[in-house]
Amino acid sequence: MEDLKNKIAIVGVGYTPQGKLPGRTAISFHTEAIRNALADAGIEKGDVDAMFLYRHFEALAGDYDVTAFTVAEQLGFRPSVIGQETYCTRGWLYNSVGLLRSGLCRYVVISYGDNARSGRRSFVKELSGGKATDDLAAFGDLSTMSKYAMQARRAMDTYGTGPEVWKEISIAQRQWACLNPQAAMYGKPLDDEAYYASAMVAEPLRLLDATPSSDGGRAIVLTTVERAKALGHPYAVIRGFGSANQPVSPFRLQVEDPESAAKLASRQAFRMAGITCRDVDACELYDCFTYTVEATLRDYGFFPREQVKEFLTRQRLGPGGELPVNTSGGMLSEGYFMGLTPVAEAVMQLTGRCGQRQLGVLPGTKEPEIIVCSDNGAVFQSHITLVLERGA
Repeated sequence: MEDLKNKIAIVGVGYTPQGKLPGRTAISFHTEAIRNALADAGIEKGDVDAMFLYRHFEALAGDYDVTAFTVAEQLGFRPSVIGQETYCTRGWLYNSVGLLRSGLCRYVVISYGDNARSGRRSFVKELSGGKATDDLAAFGDLSTMSKYAMQARRAMDTYGTGPEVWKEISIAQRQWACLNPQAAMYGKPLDDEAYYASAMVAEPLRLLDATPSSDGGRAIVLTTVERAKALGHPYAVIRGFGSANQPVSPFRLQVEDPESAAKLASRQAFRMAGITCRDVDACELYDCFTYTVEATLRDYGFFPREQVKEFLTRQRLGPGGELPVNTSGGMLSEGYFMGLTPVAEAVMQLTGRCGQRQLGVLPGTKEPEIIVCSDNGAVFQSHITLVLERGA
Protein backbone atom coordinates (compact mmCIF):
# COMPACT_ATOMS: atom_id res chain seq x y z
CA MET A 1 0.00 0.00 0.00
CA GLU A 2 2.97 2.32 0.46
CA ASP A 3 3.34 2.27 -3.33
CA LEU A 4 -0.09 3.89 -3.61
CA LYS A 5 0.22 6.49 -0.86
CA ASN A 6 0.44 10.11 -2.05
CA LYS A 7 0.60 9.09 -5.72
CA ILE A 8 -2.78 10.31 -7.02
CA ALA A 9 -4.15 13.86 -6.94
CA ILE A 10 -7.46 15.59 -7.59
CA VAL A 11 -6.66 18.65 -9.67
CA GLY A 12 -10.01 19.96 -10.86
CA VAL A 13 -13.59 20.35 -9.66
CA GLY A 14 -16.53 21.26 -11.87
CA TYR A 15 -19.80 22.73 -10.64
CA THR A 16 -23.02 23.65 -12.43
CA PRO A 17 -26.08 25.62 -11.37
CA GLN A 18 -28.05 23.43 -9.01
CA GLY A 19 -31.43 23.25 -7.32
CA LYS A 20 -34.59 23.14 -9.43
CA LEU A 21 -33.77 23.93 -13.04
CA PRO A 22 -36.65 23.01 -15.37
CA GLY A 23 -35.83 22.48 -19.03
CA ARG A 24 -32.34 21.06 -18.48
CA THR A 25 -31.36 17.54 -19.53
CA ALA A 26 -29.23 15.26 -17.40
CA ILE A 27 -26.67 15.11 -20.22
CA SER A 28 -26.33 18.90 -20.15
CA PHE A 29 -25.35 18.77 -16.49
CA HIS A 30 -22.71 16.10 -17.14
CA THR A 31 -21.18 18.05 -20.00
CA GLU A 32 -21.19 21.40 -18.18
CA ALA A 33 -19.68 19.90 -15.02
CA ILE A 34 -16.93 18.17 -17.01
CA ARG A 35 -16.09 21.30 -19.03
CA ASN A 36 -15.83 23.30 -15.83
CA ALA A 37 -13.68 20.62 -14.16
CA LEU A 38 -11.24 20.61 -17.10
CA ALA A 39 -11.03 24.40 -16.99
CA ASP A 40 -10.42 24.26 -13.26
CA ALA A 41 -7.64 21.73 -13.80
CA GLY A 42 -6.14 23.76 -16.64
CA ILE A 43 -6.21 20.93 -19.16
CA GLU A 44 -7.79 20.36 -22.57
CA LYS A 45 -10.31 17.73 -23.57
CA GLY A 46 -7.63 15.95 -25.58
CA ASP A 47 -5.68 15.35 -22.37
CA VAL A 48 -8.45 13.16 -20.93
CA ASP A 49 -7.80 9.42 -21.39
CA ALA A 50 -10.62 8.04 -19.24
CA MET A 51 -14.10 9.18 -18.29
CA PHE A 52 -16.47 7.50 -15.85
CA LEU A 53 -20.06 8.53 -15.33
CA TYR A 54 -20.85 8.12 -11.69
CA ARG A 55 -24.22 6.45 -12.12
CA HIS A 56 -26.80 5.45 -14.71
CA PHE A 57 -30.43 6.34 -14.04
CA GLU A 58 -33.47 5.73 -16.15
CA ALA A 59 -34.21 8.77 -18.28
CA LEU A 60 -37.10 10.86 -17.02
CA ALA A 61 -40.07 11.59 -19.29
CA GLY A 62 -38.97 13.30 -22.46
CA ASP A 63 -35.24 13.17 -21.68
CA TYR A 64 -32.45 11.32 -23.46
CA ASP A 65 -30.91 8.20 -21.97
CA VAL A 66 -27.57 9.19 -20.45
CA THR A 67 -24.69 6.98 -21.55
CA ALA A 68 -20.96 7.52 -21.41
CA PHE A 69 -20.86 7.34 -25.22
CA THR A 70 -23.40 10.15 -25.52
CA VAL A 71 -21.63 12.41 -23.03
CA ALA A 72 -18.27 11.80 -24.71
CA GLU A 73 -19.79 12.59 -28.09
CA GLN A 74 -21.32 15.84 -26.84
CA LEU A 75 -17.95 16.90 -25.43
CA GLY A 76 -15.94 15.84 -28.46
CA PHE A 77 -13.98 13.35 -26.33
CA ARG A 78 -12.21 10.27 -27.64
CA PRO A 79 -10.93 8.74 -24.39
CA SER A 80 -9.25 5.34 -24.33
CA VAL A 81 -11.52 4.22 -21.50
CA ILE A 82 -15.11 5.14 -20.74
CA GLY A 83 -17.42 3.59 -18.20
CA GLN A 84 -20.64 4.02 -16.28
CA GLU A 85 -21.98 2.33 -13.15
CA THR A 86 -25.45 0.85 -13.38
CA TYR A 87 -25.63 0.06 -9.67
CA CYS A 88 -24.11 1.57 -6.54
CA THR A 89 -20.90 -0.45 -6.54
CA ARG A 90 -18.58 2.58 -6.30
CA GLY A 91 -15.81 1.32 -8.57
CA TRP A 92 -14.70 4.72 -9.83
CA LEU A 93 -11.82 5.12 -7.36
CA TYR A 94 -10.05 1.80 -7.91
CA ASN A 95 -10.52 2.10 -11.66
CA SER A 96 -8.97 5.58 -11.64
CA VAL A 97 -6.04 4.64 -9.43
CA GLY A 98 -5.26 1.56 -11.51
CA LEU A 99 -5.33 3.42 -14.82
CA LEU A 100 -3.20 6.28 -13.54
CA ARG A 101 -0.63 4.21 -11.65
CA SER A 102 -0.22 1.80 -14.54
CA GLY A 103 0.54 4.67 -16.88
CA LEU A 104 -2.29 3.73 -19.20
CA CYS A 105 -4.00 7.08 -18.60
CA ARG A 106 -2.87 10.61 -17.82
CA TYR A 107 -6.11 12.21 -16.67
CA VAL A 108 -9.36 10.63 -15.51
CA VAL A 109 -12.67 12.49 -15.26
CA ILE A 110 -15.53 11.39 -12.99
CA SER A 111 -18.91 13.07 -13.46
CA TYR A 112 -22.44 13.06 -12.10
CA GLY A 113 -25.45 14.76 -13.64
CA ASP A 114 -29.21 14.51 -13.18
CA ASN A 115 -32.43 16.48 -13.54
CA ALA A 116 -33.96 14.55 -10.67
CA ARG A 117 -35.70 17.44 -8.93
CA SER A 118 -37.50 19.04 -11.86
CA GLY A 119 -38.18 15.60 -13.31
CA ARG A 120 -39.40 14.26 -9.95
CA ARG A 121 -37.22 11.17 -9.92
CA SER A 122 -38.56 8.48 -7.61
CA PHE A 123 -36.36 6.05 -5.72
CA VAL A 124 -39.31 3.78 -5.02
CA LYS A 125 -38.78 0.72 -7.22
CA GLU A 126 -40.88 -1.76 -5.26
CA LEU A 127 -44.20 -0.56 -6.73
CA SER A 128 -45.21 0.16 -10.31
CA GLY A 129 -48.72 1.12 -11.35
CA GLY A 130 -49.96 0.27 -7.88
CA LYS A 131 -48.61 -3.28 -8.12
CA ALA A 132 -45.68 -4.80 -6.26
CA THR A 133 -42.48 -5.40 -8.22
CA ASP A 134 -40.66 -6.81 -5.19
CA ASP A 135 -41.79 -9.38 -2.64
CA LEU A 136 -40.60 -7.09 0.16
CA ALA A 137 -43.29 -4.56 -0.77
CA ALA A 138 -45.79 -6.77 1.04
CA PHE A 139 -43.97 -5.94 4.28
CA GLY A 140 -43.86 -2.19 3.70
CA ASP A 141 -40.32 -2.16 2.33
CA LEU A 142 -41.15 0.39 -0.34
CA SER A 143 -38.06 2.51 -0.86
CA THR A 144 -34.38 3.05 -0.19
CA MET A 145 -35.44 5.18 2.77
CA SER A 146 -37.35 2.32 4.36
CA LYS A 147 -34.25 0.14 4.13
CA TYR A 148 -32.15 2.74 5.92
CA ALA A 149 -34.99 3.21 8.41
CA MET A 150 -34.72 -0.44 9.44
CA GLN A 151 -31.06 0.07 10.23
CA ALA A 152 -31.76 3.30 12.10
CA ARG A 153 -34.51 1.63 14.15
CA ARG A 154 -32.16 -1.19 15.14
CA ALA A 155 -29.46 1.32 16.07
CA MET A 156 -31.91 3.04 18.43
CA ASP A 157 -32.22 -0.20 20.38
CA THR A 158 -28.53 -1.07 20.17
CA TYR A 159 -26.82 2.26 20.76
CA GLY A 160 -29.50 4.47 22.30
CA THR A 161 -29.46 6.84 19.34
CA GLY A 162 -32.54 8.40 17.79
CA PRO A 163 -34.11 11.65 16.58
CA GLU A 164 -32.46 13.65 19.37
CA VAL A 165 -29.10 12.72 17.78
CA TRP A 166 -30.15 12.95 14.14
CA LYS A 167 -31.55 16.46 14.57
CA GLU A 168 -28.08 17.56 15.68
CA ILE A 169 -26.63 16.31 12.40
CA SER A 170 -29.42 17.88 10.35
CA ILE A 171 -29.14 21.24 12.11
CA ALA A 172 -25.33 21.31 11.99
CA GLN A 173 -25.31 20.71 8.25
CA ARG A 174 -27.97 23.35 7.73
CA GLN A 175 -25.74 25.79 9.60
CA TRP A 176 -22.95 25.02 7.15
CA ALA A 177 -25.33 25.43 4.20
CA CYS A 178 -26.24 28.89 5.44
CA LEU A 179 -22.59 29.83 4.86
CA ASN A 180 -22.64 28.45 1.30
CA PRO A 181 -24.46 30.64 -1.25
CA GLN A 182 -24.59 27.73 -3.71
CA ALA A 183 -26.40 25.43 -1.28
CA ALA A 184 -30.05 24.60 -1.83
CA MET A 185 -30.77 25.46 1.81
CA TYR A 186 -28.78 28.69 1.89
CA GLY A 187 -30.69 31.29 3.89
CA LYS A 188 -33.00 28.66 5.38
CA PRO A 189 -31.91 28.09 8.99
CA LEU A 190 -33.22 25.07 10.87
CA ASP A 191 -34.04 24.69 14.57
CA ASP A 192 -35.24 21.89 16.84
CA GLU A 193 -38.90 22.80 16.50
CA ALA A 194 -38.81 22.73 12.71
CA TYR A 195 -36.96 19.41 12.70
CA TYR A 196 -39.49 17.70 14.93
CA ALA A 197 -42.35 19.23 12.94
CA SER A 198 -41.14 17.66 9.71
CA ALA A 199 -43.21 14.74 8.50
CA MET A 200 -42.40 11.18 9.47
CA VAL A 201 -41.70 9.41 6.17
CA ALA A 202 -40.30 6.00 7.10
CA GLU A 203 -40.31 5.63 10.85
CA PRO A 204 -38.08 6.57 12.62
CA LEU A 205 -36.75 8.83 9.83
CA ARG A 206 -38.37 12.19 9.14
CA LEU A 207 -38.36 14.27 5.99
CA LEU A 208 -35.44 16.32 7.34
CA ASP A 209 -33.43 13.15 7.93
CA ALA A 210 -33.40 12.52 4.18
CA THR A 211 -31.51 14.08 1.30
CA PRO A 212 -33.71 15.92 -1.21
CA SER A 213 -33.05 15.39 -4.91
CA SER A 214 -31.29 18.04 -7.00
CA ASP A 215 -30.90 19.15 -10.56
CA GLY A 216 -27.28 19.77 -11.47
CA GLY A 217 -23.90 18.20 -12.01
CA ARG A 218 -20.51 17.73 -10.42
CA ALA A 219 -17.20 16.46 -11.81
CA ILE A 220 -13.63 15.92 -10.68
CA VAL A 221 -10.33 15.35 -12.48
CA LEU A 222 -7.71 12.91 -11.19
CA THR A 223 -4.09 12.51 -12.27
CA THR A 224 -0.70 11.60 -10.85
CA VAL A 225 0.94 13.84 -8.26
CA GLU A 226 3.80 14.51 -10.70
CA ARG A 227 1.41 15.91 -13.28
CA ALA A 228 -0.49 17.82 -10.58
CA LYS A 229 2.70 19.61 -9.57
CA ALA A 230 3.42 20.54 -13.18
CA LEU A 231 0.00 22.18 -13.55
CA GLY A 232 1.13 24.83 -11.08
CA HIS A 233 -2.02 25.39 -9.02
CA PRO A 234 -3.36 24.03 -5.70
CA TYR A 235 -4.56 20.42 -5.62
CA ALA A 236 -5.50 17.69 -3.16
CA VAL A 237 -3.49 14.49 -2.72
CA ILE A 238 -5.03 11.10 -1.97
CA ARG A 239 -2.89 10.11 1.00
CA GLY A 240 -4.84 6.93 1.65
CA PHE A 241 -7.89 5.14 0.36
CA GLY A 242 -9.91 2.02 0.91
CA SER A 243 -12.83 0.22 -0.67
CA ALA A 244 -14.99 -2.62 0.59
CA ASN A 245 -18.23 -4.35 -0.28
CA GLN A 246 -20.72 -6.18 1.91
CA PRO A 247 -22.99 -8.08 -0.49
CA VAL A 248 -25.72 -8.72 2.06
CA SER A 249 -29.40 -7.86 1.56
CA PRO A 250 -30.34 -4.74 3.52
CA PHE A 251 -32.79 -6.56 5.77
CA ARG A 252 -29.98 -8.95 6.79
CA LEU A 253 -27.42 -6.25 7.63
CA GLN A 254 -26.35 -5.88 11.25
CA VAL A 255 -25.52 -2.56 12.87
CA GLU A 256 -22.84 -4.22 15.02
CA ASP A 257 -20.79 -5.82 12.28
CA PRO A 258 -17.00 -5.80 12.79
CA GLU A 259 -16.62 -6.45 9.06
CA SER A 260 -18.94 -3.73 7.79
CA ALA A 261 -17.92 -2.15 4.49
CA ALA A 262 -17.30 1.20 6.23
CA LYS A 263 -15.06 -0.37 8.87
CA LEU A 264 -12.99 -2.31 6.33
CA ALA A 265 -12.62 0.58 3.88
CA SER A 266 -11.67 3.10 6.57
CA ARG A 267 -9.24 0.67 8.19
CA GLN A 268 -7.35 0.32 4.93
CA ALA A 269 -7.45 4.04 4.17
CA PHE A 270 -6.25 5.10 7.62
CA ARG A 271 -3.51 2.47 7.63
CA MET A 272 -2.27 3.53 4.18
CA ALA A 273 -2.33 7.20 5.21
CA GLY A 274 -0.66 6.49 8.55
CA ILE A 275 -3.24 8.40 10.56
CA THR A 276 -5.83 7.95 13.29
CA CYS A 277 -9.07 9.81 13.91
CA ARG A 278 -7.17 12.29 16.07
CA ASP A 279 -5.27 13.51 13.00
CA VAL A 280 -8.40 14.39 11.02
CA ASP A 281 -9.25 18.09 10.67
CA ALA A 282 -12.66 17.65 9.01
CA CYS A 283 -14.93 15.02 7.48
CA GLU A 284 -16.92 15.23 4.25
CA LEU A 285 -19.26 12.25 4.40
CA TYR A 286 -21.89 10.64 2.23
CA ASP A 287 -25.11 11.69 3.97
CA CYS A 288 -28.10 10.24 2.14
CA PHE A 289 -29.70 10.19 5.61
CA THR A 290 -28.71 11.68 8.94
CA TYR A 291 -28.25 8.19 10.34
CA THR A 292 -25.69 7.46 7.61
CA VAL A 293 -23.45 10.18 9.07
CA GLU A 294 -23.77 8.67 12.52
CA ALA A 295 -23.05 5.15 11.29
CA THR A 296 -20.03 6.26 9.26
CA LEU A 297 -18.39 8.21 12.08
CA ARG A 298 -19.05 5.31 14.46
CA ASP A 299 -17.63 2.68 12.11
CA TYR A 300 -14.60 4.87 11.40
CA GLY A 301 -13.87 4.94 15.14
CA PHE A 302 -14.49 8.61 15.93
CA PHE A 303 -16.50 7.74 19.02
CA PRO A 304 -17.37 4.64 21.05
CA ARG A 305 -20.94 3.41 20.82
CA GLU A 306 -21.89 4.52 24.32
CA GLN A 307 -20.96 8.15 23.57
CA VAL A 308 -23.20 8.71 20.56
CA LYS A 309 -25.31 11.41 22.24
CA GLU A 310 -22.34 13.20 23.76
CA PHE A 311 -20.28 13.16 20.57
CA LEU A 312 -22.79 13.99 17.85
CA THR A 313 -23.75 17.56 18.67
CA ARG A 314 -24.17 20.62 16.49
CA GLN A 315 -21.50 22.34 18.58
CA ARG A 316 -18.92 19.73 17.54
CA LEU A 317 -20.01 19.11 13.93
CA GLY A 318 -21.17 22.58 12.94
CA PRO A 319 -19.34 25.87 12.21
CA GLY A 320 -16.65 26.51 14.80
CA GLY A 321 -16.78 22.93 16.10
CA GLU A 322 -13.79 20.70 16.74
CA LEU A 323 -14.80 18.18 14.04
CA PRO A 324 -16.41 20.00 11.10
CA VAL A 325 -18.62 17.62 9.12
CA ASN A 326 -20.04 18.30 5.66
CA THR A 327 -18.99 21.90 5.46
CA SER A 328 -20.89 22.63 2.23
CA GLY A 329 -24.13 21.52 3.87
CA GLY A 330 -23.68 18.03 2.48
CA MET A 331 -26.25 16.25 0.37
CA LEU A 332 -28.80 17.02 3.08
CA SER A 333 -28.55 20.77 2.63
CA GLU A 334 -26.25 21.62 -0.31
CA GLY A 335 -27.02 19.33 -3.24
CA TYR A 336 -27.42 15.65 -4.11
CA PHE A 337 -24.53 14.60 -6.33
CA MET A 338 -23.88 11.35 -4.50
CA GLY A 339 -20.23 10.77 -3.57
CA LEU A 340 -19.04 13.77 -5.57
CA THR A 341 -20.73 16.16 -3.12
CA PRO A 342 -18.34 15.30 -0.26
CA VAL A 343 -15.24 14.79 -2.44
CA ALA A 344 -15.66 18.11 -4.25
CA GLU A 345 -16.08 19.99 -0.97
CA ALA A 346 -12.97 18.38 0.51
CA VAL A 347 -10.90 19.47 -2.49
CA MET A 348 -12.30 22.98 -2.32
CA GLN A 349 -11.51 23.22 1.41
CA LEU A 350 -7.96 21.92 0.96
CA THR A 351 -7.33 24.38 -1.86
CA GLY A 352 -8.76 27.30 0.13
CA ARG A 353 -11.72 28.18 -2.11
CA CYS A 354 -14.74 28.01 0.21
CA GLY A 355 -15.31 31.67 0.99
CA GLN A 356 -17.21 32.37 4.19
CA ARG A 357 -17.19 28.72 5.27
CA GLN A 358 -13.48 28.20 4.59
CA LEU A 359 -11.85 26.35 7.46
CA GLY A 360 -9.01 28.39 8.90
CA VAL A 361 -10.82 31.60 7.94
CA LEU A 362 -14.10 30.97 9.72
CA PRO A 363 -13.67 31.93 13.41
CA GLY A 364 -13.00 28.99 15.69
CA THR A 365 -11.64 26.76 12.93
CA LYS A 366 -8.18 25.67 11.82
CA GLU A 367 -6.73 25.47 8.34
CA PRO A 368 -7.26 21.86 7.24
CA GLU A 369 -4.36 19.57 6.46
CA ILE A 370 -6.21 16.24 6.41
CA ILE A 371 -9.84 15.68 5.41
CA VAL A 372 -11.57 12.29 5.37
CA CYS A 373 -14.26 11.58 2.78
CA SER A 374 -16.71 8.73 2.39
CA ASP A 375 -18.77 7.36 -0.46
CA ASN A 376 -21.53 4.94 0.45
CA GLY A 377 -23.28 2.71 -2.07
CA ALA A 378 -26.66 0.99 -1.93
CA VAL A 379 -27.65 0.43 1.73
CA PHE A 380 -24.28 0.35 3.52
CA GLN A 381 -23.24 -2.36 1.05
CA SER A 382 -20.43 -0.58 -0.84
CA HIS A 383 -18.06 1.90 0.74
CA ILE A 384 -15.09 4.05 -0.22
CA THR A 385 -12.93 6.01 2.21
CA LEU A 386 -10.47 8.68 1.07
CA VAL A 387 -7.91 10.49 3.18
CA LEU A 388 -7.10 13.72 1.38
CA GLU A 389 -4.39 16.25 2.21
CA ARG A 390 -3.24 19.52 0.75
CA GLY A 391 -0.84 19.18 -2.16
CA ALA A 392 2.68 20.54 -1.79
